[in-house]
Parts: sequence; structure tokens; C-alpha cells
Amino acid sequence: MKRKKICELLKGSSQLDNVLVKGWLRTRRDSKTFSFLEINDGSCLKNIQVIADSTLDNYTEITKLTIGSAVGIRGKLVKSQGKGQDMEIQAQSIEIISLAPESYPLQKKRHTDEFLRTIAHLRPRTNKYGAIFRIRSELSYAIHKFFRDKGFKYIHTPIITGSDCEGAGEMFRVTTLKPDQKIKKGYVEDFFGQETNLTVSGQLSAEMFALALGDVYTFGPTFRAENSNTSRHAAEFWMVEPEMAFCDLEDDMDLAEEMINFLITHILDNCAEDIQLFAKFVDKKLMTTLENIRAGAFLRLPYSDAVDILRKSGKKFEYEVKFGKDLQSEHERYLTEQHFKKPVIIYNYPKEIKPFYMRLNDDDLTVAAMDVLVPGIGEIIGGSQREDRSEVLVERMDELGQFPGDYWWYIDSRKYGTVPHSGFGLGFERTLMLLTGVKNIRDVIPFPRTPGSIEF
Repeated sequence: MKRKKICELLKGSSQLDNVLVKGWLRTRRDSKTFSFLEINDGSCLKNIQVIADSTLDNYTEITKLTIGSAVGIRGKLVKSQGKGQDMEIQAQSIEIISLAPESYPLQKKRHTDEFLRTIAHLRPRTNKYGAIFRIRSELSYAIHKFFRDKGFKYIHTPIITGSDCEGAGEMFRVTTLKPDQKIKKGYVEDFFGQETNLTVSGQLSAEMFALALGDVYTFGPTFRAENSNTSRHAAEFWMVEPEMAFCDLEDDMDLAEEMINFLITHILDNCAEDIQLFAKFVDKKLMTTLENIRAGAFLRLPYSDAVDILRKSGKKFEYEVKFGKDLQSEHERYLTEQHFKKPVIIYNYPKEIKPFYMRLNDDDLTVAAMDVLVPGIGEIIGGSQREDRSEVLVERMDELGQFPGDYWWYIDSRKYGTVPHSGFGLGFERTLMLLTGVKNIRDVIPFPRTPGSIEF
């Protein structure tokens, strides 16, 4: 007999005979002739109550069940006579699949996030982390649904690359050379014959397909060897990167805004129970923040105007506000949470602080770049119109110290039927932080990779 998921049973209201449920014991209470078991199988936040009476053949063993033990319950689903649940199972047989020791670390008490990071292999069994990772799963589906419904094609871009998309050099080296082997003659003895890294972005490859298929997107892991231990940075993270042919910066901003609103609405509609956990225990302002984001159009503001607002704010920032410097998280959050109190899209950044692939504006000072800033997070999306003029592209590479020969194929695409095209990158984990109110990126990734941490 196929087992039933608890989420399915709790949605219904009709009695069912001969139901099979399998899961893990959350709590057990014993009376003189009954044991009350709370079972969870991870399919939803709620447990299902199981009534085990003393007539069961293995009742003595049942009364010794420990938290974390795995069981199989066969019985009758009936309306509950107690408070707190609509349905419960009257057990006809209980199989003890495995017995957890008394030392099981997830006892019935509140555990800190710091402690749970040390047992990342077990933390999905807690209410909070089970909810996070169910939302993560649903958010992944929502992303694919959004793009599929809009006619985008899903592209798999390389994880191993010889290109540095961002030009920052903070990349993980991929090599087959032994530690004591010296690099000779330009990596000719290495597997790929040249310096090779883990990708920081699938954008450059996605552009090639946008120039063939029109609208495409890539969604996968990216890597950055940035020695940062902040709550917003990880060495391995996921990015959603659409690319659109025949689109300018305005189109890019429109898609970014539409996508964020779609994702928030989808998660609120499909993960209501899990979201409520975060609204109650993690961030009391979560629902207000999410509703505020989708309440109206995002404000659009040139970078120069944003700098003026910050300089005249009278607020003391840790990092200097100056034209030609990138905005920091404290600046972004001031604009969205205090000054405008809504999402803001900053555009037309100084060319000196942006990568070579962003289209140079007619003022020769700024590029057609945009960042989407949201309350509680700051930057959640970064994008631009791409530079489609090959001669300008090469000049920008030279200015930023990058060798055009390494990107011959990228430049080549500007020779044959080039068109205006745009795209952006959405930080998947930062979107999860927005949706849940969780403040540390380590807590929305199953097994976080940060400096000095790769235990699991």
C-alpha cells in the first residue's frame, strides 16, 4: 500500500480506512491506556496526531519511542476529538523503522540558528528549516513557471569556465595539476590547457542564446571566492539570469519588477502556512514588507539622484557616499526603508564601477545598468542593457584591463546580426531572505559554503 503524505491527509475532512503514514516522532505523551504520538513526514509544517492504544502487540516498545525515531503507522483517519487538529489517526499497527538514541540533538526546545548550523545535516527536521526548504522548493518552481509562461527558453550554461564575467578576479581555480606541480608554459599541462575557474555568472553564455532564441534564462549555482563573512555573502549561491533580445534598459526594469511581484504572490498563495511561521516567530513586519512591495510601482531613480539624496540625508553612514563609488547595503536600505519606504530601482551607474559588458550611455560617463533594491535586503537584482557595439565593447575591455582575445567569441557575436539586448541576475538566496525575513544567507542554503566552512 502506498503511504499517504501528511499534508494530503490534513487538507481533507473525510474519514479514511487503512491509511499508511511514515515519518519521524516529534513528541510522545503516555496515559494509562493510550500513547499520543505527534508524527511529521516533512511534507508540511503540521504534525498529525496518532492514537496508539495498549491493545497493540508492540505497545511496550511504542512507549519507549524517542524523539527522532522513524515509524510507519497504519490505521484509520478520523475526526479529532481534541483541540489543535481536525483529523487524527487511530493506529491499528505501528512499525518501528528505527529508534533514535536519547542523545538525538533536536529535542523539543528552541535551538539557536548558530547551533543548528553545526548540525546542518539534521536542521531540516526542525519546523523553521523544514519551512525554509519547502519554500525554497516552491520558489524554484515559481521561477520556472514565470519564465515558461512568458515564452522564455531554459538554458544550461557552463559551471566550468575560462571567462571572468565580472572582471573582479574573485574566482575559484579548477585544475588537475598536483599541489607540487608548477604551472609551465601557460597551463599546457593542465586539463583544459588554460587557466580555468568556477563561474561567477552564466550571463555571457546566456547572451549567445538570446541572440539566437530571443528570450532565455539560466538558473543554477555560481561561485565567488570573496573572503567575506557577512550575513549576505556565500561562496556558492544560485542565480536566476534572464536575457532578452531586442530589449533595452527600460524593458529590463519592467521584467525585474514583474518577476519580483509574481514570486511574492506565488509564495504567499502556495506557502501560506510556512510563511506564517516566519511572520510570527522571525520577522513581525514580514507580511507588511511583502504587501508593501507589491502594493504599487517601484520607484525608478538615476544613480546621481540617489547619491544626492544620501548626501543630503543628514545621516551618518559607515561608508562614504560619493559619486563614482558603489552604493553599500546601508545606503540601499536607507533609500528603501527610510526615505522612500518602498522598492527602488537605481539606474545609470558610473562606468568605472561596472563591468565591461554594460552599454555605455551617450554621456560617456555612465552605463545603462540598474539595481533593484527592496526593503529589508537592499540589492536583490543587478542588470543592464548589454553593449552591442563591438568597437565600444573592445574599448571598455581595454579600459578595465581585460584582454579582448580571451573573449573573442563574445565580441564575435556583435558582428553577426547584433541587436540591443538586456538581462539581469536575481540572487535566489536573497529572494528567500526577503520572503522569510531570515537575516543570514547561511540559513536559507541547505549546506552553506563560506570562508573556512565546508564541513557538510
